Parts: sequence; structure tokens; C-alpha cells
Amino acid sequence: MALLSLLSVTVTAQVTFIIDAVPSYTPAEDTVYIAGDFNGWNPGDTAGKMHRNDQGKWEITLPAQSDQTTILFKFTRGSWANVEKGASGEEISNRSFTYGNGLTAHVSILNWADNSGGGTTAASNVIVMSTDFYMPQFDRHRRIWLYFPPDYETSGKDYPVLYMHDGQNLFDSYTSFAGEWEVDETLNNLAGQGYQVPLVVGIDNGGADRIGEYTPWFNPDYGGGDGEKYMQFIVETLKPYIDQHYRTNPDREHTALMGSSLGGLISHYGGLANQEVFSKLGLFSPSYWYSDSIWDFTRQAGKQADMRIYQLCGTNESTGMVGEMQRMNDSLIGIGFQQTNIFNKIVLGGQHNEQLWREAFGEAYLWLFNSFANSINEPGIREIVTVFPNPAANIIYLKTPGNAFYDRLEVSDFQGRQVLTIDRPKSDSIDISSLPPGNYLLKCMKDSALKQLLRFTKN
Repeated sequence: MALLSLLSVTVTAQVTFIIDAVPSYTPAEDTVYIAGDFNGWNPGDTAGKMHRNDQGKWEITLPAQSDQTTILFKFTRGSWANVEKGASGEEISNRSFTYGNGLTAHVSILNWADNSGGGTTAASNVIVMSTDFYMPQFDRHRRIWLYFPPDYETSGKDYPVLYMHDGQNLFDSYTSFAGEWEVDETLNNLAGQGYQVPLVVGIDNGGADRIGEYTPWFNPDYGGGDGEKYMQFIVETLKPYIDQHYRTNPDREHTALMGSSLGGLISHYGGLANQEVFSKLGLFSPSYWYSDSIWDFTRQAGKQADMRIYQLCGTNESTGMVGEMQRMNDSLIGIGFQQTNIFNKIVLGGQHNEQLWREAFGEAYLWLFNSFANSINEPGIREIVTVFPNPAANIIYLKTPGNAFYDRLEVSDFQGRQVLTIDRPKSDSIDISSLPPGNYLLKCMKDSALKQLLRFTKN
């Protein structure tokens, strides 16, 4: 019995992390934190706050874990906007530690995201509008980014505005947590093809305040519930400032909201709660799981005006993600939205990360801003393509100036499923007789890049 008792004992161990070196430019008044899978990756968690030891080095002892337990983590200065980076400011993999391999772990930090040797990957038409824009709803401040269309300084035109969350991840890999969306590169590329592109406003998340600001309801495990005030900040404070100081089309038809994960949740909530302000929503891997209140809210909000809604998720995200997104599609149909105005894309093997969202951003933009994006931007180099007849019964034709050809044509339904593919088409006709009646998207690809996104109806 004594032997069995000994065998049943679970061995536990602690670990103390000591940071031997930090970049020379680290502000003396700042505090270093540890964030990982053991604390919900909270970059400013008080339980992850480190302290100075007798040698003046940052140190923290984590609670005991079972022997051979492996944790993943990174170091921050309280926000993902100043997470640690590599020697050249590059993104680094998550650190790992396995309990039982020692009581003390010594590490060095080579760079911080907010001052990585002065480097940046942001395009020249991206600026930081403010490092401390005031949020009166919270009595706190926030960094705000602006992307300007390449012709903004010369056109004299007014532009639609796309408001996006997690601004530090949109334009610059030096400030991103796990890689950037490349919003600026994508839109500049589209502009070079002759598409119209909008002004983009990127709002940094609040680090430790992110969960609170991006969630309209309280979750007993994660807290939160300040989403209404966060949307008041965008609608009542930030948007009026942007419309006053820059050349925008301020009406709802030209105003969109987009975000990922909890940013997708707050975009859904903020868009439906403010349908007089927003007409387009980009919901990437939306965290509908956070609260069951999302379903009652959606039903009660109802449809007050037409909207275009793009939903995206991958099959390798949480187990319920695909089903929840499909359920939301049905809920939106149930309150009066048309399926033709809701596009759902499910990416086979897609994971919950910036790569998934980055690769879908261009397509999502072209679909959400279809009528604006496809208006001719002179001087343009894009071949303007039309599809006819539309609606069609069995055959559709592509009409392209100069008889331009594409490497690949892809047809998807409005659930995001690819239903027809033609590699190196030999003619301008497409046989759609095998497709059931409905609405479809036709992607025209050249050199692996999306060149046109067209909609057609099969009778």
C-alpha cells in the first residue's frame, strides 16, 4: 500500500525566469511581464508582472506545475504593441519551458516591437496619426494608424473608410504580435491594378484592456463587457475626428468595420448595434463562443438597413468555429438579411492566426466594397471584365478589353465553397450547366493573384 501511495503522488515543480539582458533603449520606468498559454496570453496580467531582484534583473517565479508540463510564453512590457522581437526586429517563435528541466531559466531579450532598431515594414502611405489619442469613454489613450490611398494627395476625392481593430498587427511586422496582415501592401497592389481603395483607420488594442473593450458581455471565466463603450468611442469620438480632419465619405454606405477573433465579435456587435453608421462588416474568425448573448442580441437588433457581411474561418480553429459561423449566417437570414449579401468562407486547414486573415483580406475587401473598388481608377492598368448574360442558364461569357486571358478561373458559392475550377481557360465561355440555381462569385486569377472578383446568378 505504501508503494502504491508513493506511485500515485504527482511530482510538481516551480520555475524562476531571470532576464539577464534587455535592449539598451528599454524605458527605465517600464515593467516587464510574462504572457503565455498559462494566463490566456494576457500581455499585462498582474500575475505575470516581473520584479527586480537584488542584481537589478527582472525576475518572476511561476506557480508550480506537474513535472514534464510544457508551457509557451513571451515577454512584453504590458502590451502586444511592445512584445519582444528578434535581433533585427523580426517576429520570433513562442518560447517554451518544460518543468523538471531546472529550477531557474535565464533568458535575454534582444528587441522590443515598439522600438526595434527604428525599423518598419509599413508602406510610406501609412502614418501613426497619434500615439496617445484620447478615449474619453475610458479616460485612457491609444495609438491610431492611418492608411492613405496612393492617390490621396493628388486626387482631391473623398474616400470610404474601413475601421479595423488590433491596429498594431495590420501594417508593420515590427509592432505585430504574430505577423502582420499586410493591409497596406495588399491595398497598394490592388490600387496598382486600377482598383479604388479606401482610407483605413487602425486602432491598437488595449493590451490588458483588449478583452474588456472587444467584448459586449461579461464572461465568468474571462471577464470583459466594455464593448458598448468601445463602440461609443469609435462612433462618437474617433469617426467624427477622422471625418473632420480627412477627406472621407462619412455616410454609412462608405463606412465599414473589420476585425478578427474578439475583434470579429466586436465588429459584429458594433455593426448591428450601429446600422445607421456601418454598412459593411468583415468578421474574421469571430469569437461567437464568448457569450450566448450574441444570439439574443442579433435577433433583437434585427435588420434595419441592407448590409454586406463577410465571414471567414478555418477548419483548424476551435472545434465549434465552423458551426457557429454557419449558425450566425442562418441567424442573419432569419432577421431579414439576404444570402446574396452574406459571404461565408471556410478555409480547409486554416488556423486562428494572421496568416489566415492576411490571405483573405484582399478578397474580403473586394467583396465588401464591390461597387466602389471596381469603379475605374484613372489612370489604371486593370482589364475591366464583365460577365454576360447575367442571370444565365447554362453558359456565361467573359468580356475583356484586348481579349485578356487568365491562368485560372474559380467559381465559389456564397458559402465560400469552390464549385468549379478552370485552369488556363481556352475561351471566354464558361459552362455552368452543372451548377444548381443560385448566386456565385467568379474569381479571375493571373500569376496566382486575384485580378477580378465578379458576381453572377445561375437561373
